[in-house]
Amino acid sequence: MYDLALIQKFTSQCVFFQKKLGVLLVATCLAGCAVTPPQDINNICKIFEEKSSWYDAAQDMKDKWGVPIHVPMAMMYQESSFRATALPSRDYVFFGLIPWGRISSAYGYSQAKTPTWADYIRETNNSGADRDDFDDAIDFMGWFISKTYKVNGISKWDAYGQYLNYHEGWGGFKRKTYRRKAWLVAVAKKVNTRSLQYAKQLKTCEEDLQKGWFLKLFD
Repeated sequence: MYDLALIQKFTSQCVFFQKKLGVLLVATCLAGCAVTPPQDINNICKIFEEKSSWYDAAQDMKDKWGVPIHVPMAMMYQESSFRATALPSRDYVFFGLIPWGRISSAYGYSQAKTPTWADYIRETNNSGADRDDFDDAIDFMGWFISKTYKVNGISKWDAYGQYLNYHEGWGGFKRKTYRRKAWLVAVAKKVNTRSLQYAKQLKTCEEDLQKGWFLKLFD
């Protein structure tokens, strides 16, 4: 005769361990699937070769907003170093000793602030957009750059002027608030230099990037 109580105990233990194992597997999968920054963020070709879906998203942005890919990519490098969950630095109180929240509501790849992101969602009707999703972030930057051209007449190819607008806002740029911020002007110049570097690099690999994985099999 089998001990029914022992069998039930054994069965319940098996179920318990199955559940624990399931949770562990899910956690492991999520950790493995977490979006990490590209290994070489100094080369746009390497970025897109590693993250092929990013190139597709960037190309969609270009087609939609008429914005050259290298400009928002250079701005994104500066803003988040391509980290999905990037946050601004902390604010401190009591003589800089106690951390007290963040200095702004900026978040994600594009470091878009909450109010500006809300404007983007409202104007584009992209209600499901997330700041930690590259596709949405690059589309947001295309929208912003396109609007900067309409509002302040800054060329979509002008990474220097576009970055100043991105940082100061359209009103701040009109008021020339950046003139009181030498550090910001220096950063905008760095963004422009990187943009030109990215543009030069992209010319050497864009033909291959546009082929897609299927056509590459025949190279």
